[in-house]
Amino acid sequence: MEGIKTKTVVFVTGAFVVNTGWDEWQSYFQSKGYETMAPPWPFKDGTAAELRARQPNDTDLAKLTLNELVDHYMDIVKALPEKPIVIGHSLGGLITQIIVSHDLAAAAVAIHSVPPQGVFPYEFSFLKAGWKALGLFTDLDETYLMSFEDWQYAFVNDMPLDEQQKAYDENTIPESKVVARGGLTSAAHVDFEKPHAPLLLTAGSIDNIIPAHLNHRNFEAYKSNGSVLDYKEFEGRNHFVLGQPTWKEDADYILDWLDKNA
Repeated sequence: MEGIKTKTVVFVTGAFVVNTGWDEWQSYFQSKGYETMAPPWPFKDGTAAELRARQPNDTDLAKLTLNELVDHYMDIVKALPEKPIVIGHSLGGLITQIIVSHDLAAAAVAIHSVPPQGVFPYEFSFLKAGWKALGLFTDLDETYLMSFEDWQYAFVNDMPLDEQQKAYDENTIPESKVVARGGLTSAAHVDFEKPHAPLLLTAGSIDNIIPAHLNHRNFEAYKSNGSVLDYKEFEGRNHFVLGQPTWKEDADYILDWLDKNA
């Protein structure tokens, strides 16, 4: 791990899923000499089954805002003795980009990141996969739970049915519609002109909810200012990229990138 200035990695979980989706990643990074943590969102400290049992009446989670969620992770990062490496997936990728914008990371990776404010997601597949989470014309005091059918389209497309079901059972949890709506507000703001720590954005060729060309527009929104900024599209990756059989190939690419840039 020559050249690494910090060996602490904070994994940031996205929406709709439990934080244990990082378990294999944590073990793998630890085997490479890193200390790791994957703290849950507020009100999401439990198994997928436990959290689903609260649906739809988990009012604490239902009222959670994106600003509060970002502050939660920034407080975790600030409490560490040195700036960590931050790696986030999906909405966790957006939070990672915000953390980088606040100069709180030594290096960062945003995996299939939800686009920040100003990167307009006009893709049909994004709208089809994500619009229900906004909860339009529904009670904001109730959480949203993605159906298995929607999960198949948004997360695990092109996987065998039994693997899709297993992934759903082990990972899918209720979500705050308020957090989802926050992605359309200034809470999702990133300063694209500001110099920043080394940042890698990754995308998947078959991701429906965060299509690769949406990810690339996110990447292109950053202004050239001498900061290390890289983009990588992986073939055959859907939005369940953290749990696909190819996850270790992605982790190896990220580890190599960190070795060169962190």
